[in-house]
Amino acid sequence: MQRFAVGIEFCGIRYRGWQTQQAGVRSVQQSIETVLSKIADEPIILHGAGRTDAGVHATNMVAHFDTQAIRPIRGWLMGANSQLPKDIAIQWIKEMDFDFHARFKAQARRYRYVIYNSPNRPALLHKQVTHAFYDLDADKMIEAAKKFEGTHNFESFRAASCQSNQPVRTVSHCRLIKHGAYLVLDIQADGFLHHMVRNIVGCLLEIGQGMYDIDHIDEIFAAEDRKAAGITAPPDGLYFIQAFYPEQFDLPQVALGPHWLNMPE
Repeated sequence: MQRFAVGIEFCGIRYRGWQTQQAGVRSVQQSIETVLSKIADEPIILHGAGRTDAGVHATNMVAHFDTQAIRPIRGWLMGANSQLPKDIAIQWIKEMDFDFHARFKAQARRYRYVIYNSPNRPALLHKQVTHAFYDLDADKMIEAAKKFEGTHNFESFRAASCQSNQPVRTVSHCRLIKHGAYLVLDIQADGFLHHMVRNIVGCLLEIGQGMYDIDHIDEIFAAEDRKAAGITAPPDGLYFIQAFYPEQFDLPQVALGPHWLNMPE
């Protein structure tokens, strides 16, 4: 038996999220498992670093699988990418020791959320950014984003259907960056709750429109009630960009992305 780690890029538009679901519901995980199982000539189960909602994208989702099949690394990589849908690609693959686990060994995860702030909607980036056609106070949003850094109870910022046992998370950085017509939220934490990033973005969008002051975020935290927060931003602009592991695993490093954005790392 061998264990392999893989880095996966995908466009989530056509999928009901990462995780395998009931028959007839398209997921990223199931699409890859189907192809790898053909190559291995045995059932393959993928374990991902995190879950993504329907419509959410990834530039480097880390996952692992175990197999008894003997194939060269190039055979796994080229064989998979030649059969996968065009909106999913394996970027790298590496044989690992069995103490590696894509989910349980991940120490932190990082997302980017991209807002395109323009009166006119984009065409080439349809469903890959969230279009905000209204005026936004970027400076106010940049300052407000800092409120989410540190250890907080994110009860007000998780979906009602969230299954996590406890809502406390530590956010190591939450930076909103203005990049031309784009506003990019870059956030890293020890873990994320269901819809947590999208609810944070929804709050920032309301503040950017002048609906609330920055200190309103403190009131939302204190309420510990999802009803105290505002909208859930669309999934379109959300990208899983990185999972962090102990240095001993020495996973390949790739550009964070999304690649078309051409932002500093």
